[in-house]
Amino acid sequence: MTYAHRVDGKDKIKLKDSDPDDNGGLERAEGEKLLVPLIQELVELQELFNAASEQSLLIVLQGRDASGKDGLTRSVFGPLNSIGCGVASFKVPTGKELAHDYLWRIHAETPARGEIKIFNRSHYEDVLAVRVHNLAPEEVWQKRFDHINHFEQMLADERTIILKFYLHISRDEQEKRLLKREEDARKFWKLSVGDWHEREHWDEYTAAYEDALNRCGTKDAPWFVVPANRKWFRNLAVAEAVVGALRPKRAGWLEKLEKVGQQEKALIEAYRQSGS
Repeated sequence: MTYAHRVDGKDKIKLKDSDPDDNGGLERAEGEKLLVPLIQELVELQELFNAASEQSLLIVLQGRDASGKDGLTRSVFGPLNSIGCGVASFKVPTGKELAHDYLWRIHAETPARGEIKIFNRSHYEDVLAVRVHNLAPEEVWQKRFDHINHFEQMLADERTIILKFYLHISRDEQEKRLLKREEDARKFWKLSVGDWHEREHWDEYTAAYEDALNRCGTKDAPWFVVPANRKWFRNLAVAEAVVGALRPKRAGWLEKLEKVGQQEKALIEAYRQSGS
C-alpha cells in the first residue's frame, strides 16, 4: 500500500482533498511495527547505494511550521550512516547569497554520487515565502516554477534521484504543537513569534503550496503529499516512499559490486602468486 499521495504532473491536486489526519487504516502500534523493517531495509540500501556510487539521492522536505521536518529527519534518516548522508537547512538568505541567483546556494548543497542529502526547506521557499510576503514581484517568482523544473530535470539527468515531500498538517494540529512547545523547556529554542505571524497567512500559503505541487511535480522529481497530523504515520509514509524508490535499483548495485569484487579478488590473487 502507498501511504503518501504522489504528485507527478498527471493530475492536479487540491490540499483540501487530502486529509492530514489520515492513518492509512492503521493503528499506531501497527504503523510503528511496519516502520521497523523499512528502516532496516533503508539502512541496507544506503550501504549498497553508497558503495555503488552510481547515483545521488536528494530528499526535499517542505511543510508549514511544526509539520515535523526535524522529527522526521531524526526518525527516518537518523539511523543512516552519516558518512554518506547529510542535511542542509535553508534559512533567510545571507547578504552573499542574495548577491547571487536564488538557486546558487541550493546547487552548492546538492548530493554527490553515492550521497544522500536532505533539504530541510529548500529552493521552494522562493515560490512560497517570497510569494506570500511579497519579497519579489509576481512577474519574478512566476518565472521560478520553470527555473526549478529545469534545475531539477538537470539533476535527474545527471543521475540524481529526487523525492520531494510536503508534510501536510492541519491548522488545529499546528496550533496544538506550537502551544506544546511553550510547555516544554527542552523545546524553548524552537519558540518564535514568527510562527504565529505565519499562521495569519494560512490561506495564502495553501495557494502557494498547491501551485508548487502542481507545477513542479514531475515524473523525475515527484512530490508526495504526506498526512502529517500523526507523527508515526508521517514517518511510515516517507520511509515507504524512499524505500520504494530505491528497492528496484538494488539488483543493479549488487551486480556492479559483484564485478568490482571479482576484479579486486583477481588482483589480490595475482599479487599473492607473484611472491611479493
